[in-house]
Amino acid sequence: MEFRHLGRSGMLVSEISYGNWITHGSQVEEEAALACVRAALDAGITTFDTADVYAGTRAEAVLGRALRGERREGLEIFTKVYWPTGPGRNDRGLSRKHIMESINGSLRRLETDHVDLYQAHRYDHSTPLEETMEAFADVVHSGKAHYIGVSEWTADQIRAGHALARELKIHLVSSQPQYSMLWRVIEAEVVPTSEELGVGQIVWSPIAQGVLTGKYQPGQPPPAGSRATDEKSGSGFIARFMTDEVLTTVQRLRPLADEAGLSMAQLAVAWVLQNPNVSSAIIGASRPEQVVDNVKAAGVKLDADLLKAIDDVLGSIVERDPALTTSPARRP
Repeated sequence: MEFRHLGRSGMLVSEISYGNWITHGSQVEEEAALACVRAALDAGITTFDTADVYAGTRAEAVLGRALRGERREGLEIFTKVYWPTGPGRNDRGLSRKHIMESINGSLRRLETDHVDLYQAHRYDHSTPLEETMEAFADVVHSGKAHYIGVSEWTADQIRAGHALARELKIHLVSSQPQYSMLWRVIEAEVVPTSEELGVGQIVWSPIAQGVLTGKYQPGQPPPAGSRATDEKSGSGFIARFMTDEVLTTVQRLRPLADEAGLSMAQLAVAWVLQNPNVSSAIIGASRPEQVVDNVKAAGVKLDADLLKAIDDVLGSIVERDPALTTSPARRP
């Protein structure tokens, strides 16, 4: 495993991190989830990403149990707040009330007294940014989090949040956006702004929900048990990539992966890690062998000719519109 600084902070994170968005507590049984976490630890992954909303808070609890007995100082545990975690009108968003209540719930489920990174899971248009950042500052100053980050914020939102964080003497060090060969919407605005401010990207879906593994064939039904067939496991997110044009084009990457001595998944993960603003790429898994395969992308360097060949193959199917980085206009 290789390690990188999270943004311009002093904290190092594993180049590949393990996330349990749509697996733990929902898609896979706990025994399989624990086996995946063990595989991640055995592979040298020290960075684990979750959120209070995943599987209705169950994912945090599974991760907490999976990490029992591990030396806490040797781990970097990340979680998030924003999406609904209960039926109440205040069980959502980035109000002071919800942030202060949510951090306590997350720490209890994760079986820890602090998280290394606490992230705003979306931008809350219903709460003044000052209120949100002051609550985050209290979380940090109380020792319940070391750093703060954001997820799917626009460049302007990151800039405004970063300025307030500096005034409040806390460190906004990360952005967690979707990023892959197929989804490059952060490159035009979020990445340049983040580089200027010292914010690092912790990217999710580097394999485009599994599409970049090549397992989905054009004109054929998705494999049984795959993410595209399971409404609980993100089939809505993968739908945008499940066109014959995209799937046919992705198959043309296979010779490039073969020539590089990589699996399709390894090529996809290695590709996002070529961006110097990426601090870590989040992988998920329903089976330990997927972790074992994906982590082999750590430390891989792709030469300029291969990167150009990938761009030539993908051509116009790549999504680059920065306007696609959005948060709900009102709390869900």
